[in-house]
Amino acid sequence: MTSRFRKVPTTVITGFLGAGKTTLVRHLLAHAGGRRIALIVNEFGDQGVDGELLAACGPAGCGAEDIVELANGCLCCTVADEFLPTMQALLDRPSPPDHIVIETSGLALPKPLVKAFHWPEIRSRVTVDGVVAVVDAAAVADGRFADDPAALAALAAADSALDHDNPLEEVFEDQLLCADLVVLNKADLLDAAGLERVRAELAARLRSGVKVVETRHGAVDPLVLLGLSAAAEDDLAARPSHHDAEGEHDHDDFESFALALPAVADPAALEARLAAAIAAHDILRLKGFLAMAGKDARAVIQAVGTRIERYFDRPWHPGEARDSRLVVIGRTGLDREAIAAMIAG
Repeated sequence: MTSRFRKVPTTVITGFLGAGKTTLVRHLLAHAGGRRIALIVNEFGDQGVDGELLAACGPAGCGAEDIVELANGCLCCTVADEFLPTMQALLDRPSPPDHIVIETSGLALPKPLVKAFHWPEIRSRVTVDGVVAVVDAAAVADGRFADDPAALAALAAADSALDHDNPLEEVFEDQLLCADLVVLNKADLLDAAGLERVRAELAARLRSGVKVVETRHGAVDPLVLLGLSAAAEDDLAARPSHHDAEGEHDHDDFESFALALPAVADPAALEARLAAAIAAHDILRLKGFLAMAGKDARAVIQAVGTRIERYFDRPWHPGEARDSRLVVIGRTGLDREAIAAMIAG
């Protein structure tokens, strides 16, 4: 078979909020080894942050024209309207990419997206090389995604009307059950015993034969991520999901909103206010850009739970508005005014 008729391999990067998917993709693009990689970034909410971070990564193979950002909803829910036209446009280029990488939102179920590769418009032209699930090792060690059966039984006995559904747990498990490879990120935050416990918990949820790779800051050799040759679209029956019996799903359990801030004069004070707001309002994820007073570089800020990371990613462009903006993600019912007031100080 000639290269003209070769299916373009596609890697789906899934993982819960804040696991490190964007960091992993940045590393992948920076070490692409001459591959022409096209990237589809899907964010939850209206304000794109991950796409801007990736567009600023700079190395060859990471041009703005190769990054497509879809911020109008989870790809698994907008396949016909968003995903298929985007894939067709990439494949119809005079020089199609050597590889396509899809970074899903942290709330996405990967299996419906993999199913979309059966659509007639693309099924003869692309294949799912592999589904990679990125896992936050420290979060799993903290029990963020595991239910306590005894505690649930006690709650059920105390209140028969209580809703015991745990959508976060289901999303996490669906991502693992569809994975061909698990990247156990932030492994440096745990000791050997902690890593062993997390590995044991993951092993109980994974399909047989799925490998787990430990990493820090998403630094994984592209040779490990690409070339899995899983053809996942032909193996759907072996990838169970909590939502197999459902025609579709929604994300009514979650919401996000954008928040504009003035230039930041005291970053330590801002981080303290963010940590307080996260703890008080059970914010799942916070990310965005900051304009720092007296600094000519843009700062990136990321928070998962009360862990907050801040760094400068690039200089401000000439004429670019030096705005500070954050995206806050949490369960439905966030008190937006209270959160905004706490962060503003």
